[in-house]
Amino acid sequence: MNYENQSQRAIKGFEDFLNTPLETLLQQHLDKNPAVEIIKLFQDVAANVPAYQAFLMQQQINPDTIQTAADFQKLPPLTKDNYLKCYPLTDFCRNGKIASCDTIAVSSGSTGKPTFWLRFFTDELQIATRFEQIFYDSFFADTKPTLAVVCFALGTWVGGMFTTNCCRYLSSKGYPVTVISPGTNKAEILRVVAELSPNFEQTVLLGYPPFIKDVIDTGIASGIKWSQYNIKLVMAGEVFSEEWRNLVGERVGSQNSCYDFASLYGTADAGVLGNETPLSICIRQFLAKNPNAGRTLFGESRLPTLVQYDPMNRFFEVIPNSSDSTNKKGISRGTLLFSGDNGIPLVRYNILDNGGIITYDAMLQFLSEWGFDPVEALSNKRGIRNLPFVFIFGRSNFTISYFGANIYPENIQVGLEQPLIRDWVTGKFVMQIQQDADQNSFLSIAVELAPEIEANQEKKLAVEDSILTQLKRLNSEFANYVPQEYQTPQVELLPMGEPEYFPQGVKHRYTR
Repeated sequence: MNYENQSQRAIKGFEDFLNTPLETLLQQHLDKNPAVEIIKLFQDVAANVPAYQAFLMQQQINPDTIQTAADFQKLPPLTKDNYLKCYPLTDFCRNGKIASCDTIAVSSGSTGKPTFWLRFFTDELQIATRFEQIFYDSFFADTKPTLAVVCFALGTWVGGMFTTNCCRYLSSKGYPVTVISPGTNKAEILRVVAELSPNFEQTVLLGYPPFIKDVIDTGIASGIKWSQYNIKLVMAGEVFSEEWRNLVGERVGSQNSCYDFASLYGTADAGVLGNETPLSICIRQFLAKNPNAGRTLFGESRLPTLVQYDPMNRFFEVIPNSSDSTNKKGISRGTLLFSGDNGIPLVRYNILDNGGIITYDAMLQFLSEWGFDPVEALSNKRGIRNLPFVFIFGRSNFTISYFGANIYPENIQVGLEQPLIRDWVTGKFVMQIQQDADQNSFLSIAVELAPEIEANQEKKLAVEDSILTQLKRLNSEFANYVPQEYQTPQVELLPMGEPEYFPQGVKHRYTR
């Protein structure tokens, strides 16, 4: 391997990042055809990545025959089972050289077995553009001294180190951004905010939604007045409701949630694939208030994560799940595939996320039919980008079926985020279908109480009523399929950290 070339690759990548304005990067898809560019990536991967060469040979595919978008769409999707588990780690790198990468991160999937992901410095620069988009378009951090507090787990896990690096690159590009990485140490996060935030115009907390809320609530209990620090939030890893956004925004003193929040659609496999924008948040807030519009657009009785993406950076496709998966021009629903360059480049990779893609024009056209113009609704015009949208429900195994109705965790969350109820609970719950002594099914929900809140019958009935009200409002399947006498959930209120349902230190699961 030529290590001088490695050095030149790093220098060129960093110079391009530093010298290319964000505006130029985000307009490239208007001047170039992303489908043509992704075929170039395919040809490069087919020529230089041993594992993909072996995969194509096994599939009896001659890469020279892949010349058009239609050809590309005939390529078999990659998965962990048919690709990543089948070849040695070095074979996923270009020329089979593991030293072509400088970092290894770890993800732990549903089986708990770690997967290693290699990348090089320049791969992080691609993802740093997503952070630049958020810090510029949403937080106006080009002109405001900003403290970025990374609250993702540190160590080999992908979130913390990746985020820290990307935020530091913004400082190199001229943004007045200063980064500190306390990780998931709550006491240290609160100390950092109390001692350092007064030196900055704004403070950005970056972490998983339930943990960020826990930090905010703990801070309030210990006397921190969040509103004085002009708090902004960057989150990843879980879908949350607009009620949750409103609740957290209220507690930190948010003045405009479209410009104070941003959620990332990220994976260990390929970094950040897309991000919330002021425009996407404004649209999602409208759809939260108009469930019928949301059901029509997304095809389900729950709100997905809705982000915009750069098709030059991550190229999305949809495999339809049924004949009605494309309900009109520019709106497609099904299983998401993405392609993108990385230390381990991926071509038509199936991460097993359900969702869809919507062109910018199709989104605005759909909303106009419902009497809403999000561009007009935004108070500031920064952050309105002509980029396509991708929506993500995540994996279907997090739902439960009850009398033939699919019940989603997102439906339950909204019930726990209503006034009064939200002061009693942490937001964590576990839903499952159980049987009584006569083998009749019922919807059981274990709910974690906030610190120093004690369970009683009055609270139990109030939580049950709130969940039922929101389930019937949001989920038409539930309202129509489940007999009325079986609709009321049976709620059990449990103390924080109860070991059977809410063990500490592990990723929470909302279903059983």
